[in-house]
Amino acid sequence: MNPLSSQMLSDFWSPVALQINLVIFLNLFGALLLGCLVGYERAYHGRAAGMRTYGLVCMASAALTVIAGYSVGWYGGHGVPSAMGGDPTRIIQGIVTGIGFLGAGVIMKEGLSISGLTTAASIWAASAIGVMVGVGFYAAAIMLALLSALCMLGLSRLEARLPQRPAIGITLRFDKGFQADEGELRAFLLSHGFGMASGSVSINFSNGSPEWRFVAVANCRHCGTPMIELAQSLEKHSGVHSFQIAHARN
Repeated sequence: MNPLSSQMLSDFWSPVALQINLVIFLNLFGALLLGCLVGYERAYHGRAAGMRTYGLVCMASAALTVIAGYSVGWYGGHGVPSAMGGDPTRIIQGIVTGIGFLGAGVIMKEGLSISGLTTAASIWAASAIGVMVGVGFYAAAIMLALLSALCMLGLSRLEARLPQRPAIGITLRFDKGFQADEGELRAFLLSHGFGMASGSVSINFSNGSPEWRFVAVANCRHCGTPMIELAQSLEKHSGVHSFQIAHARN
């Protein structure tokens, strides 16, 4: 049959094909709404990935999944259903792999601070919502979207009420020839309500000046000296040429 014949072209607009397209559209629209619901929390908190990113991820995941279930309608119903159409799990595997790369792109590491982990995890959740919409588990997809939004909105407040030990990353650059003493540093931190985290010490030596990097963990939520006061104390500490302190987020 001529692929440009009127009969062949009309098959793409047959009642059955239009019904399939309508079902796919409803799936995509629902996935877009659920993705935007999850992404709003990230946008509200000023994250790089917001409603558009989450909506696109969720909708695209639903699209790739739902078309696998309608392989009999591919190419106007004249195509041979492929093994991919008979096994949608292969589509899902490809989605999971692709979303892994997207999630890795939003994870940022600066010094001892790591950010973007929650955004990466929630993008993965958005793709799972899209897959569930694509295979027809609408109620479960709605529940997952609501639980994901609740997790990001509510658990942060609960986490703030639970006992915690805030951590800060400290980089100390000493004067040339100065011999830093770990015991003295630990005593200094202890006097300010902090302890040096085990296994976090990294020592560099350049042009005769040692540089120490480590994580200081507060003994309790309100035990640690505020960062500004700690910086003022470090300015007066003997042998310290320069320093850098920042919250060690993860």
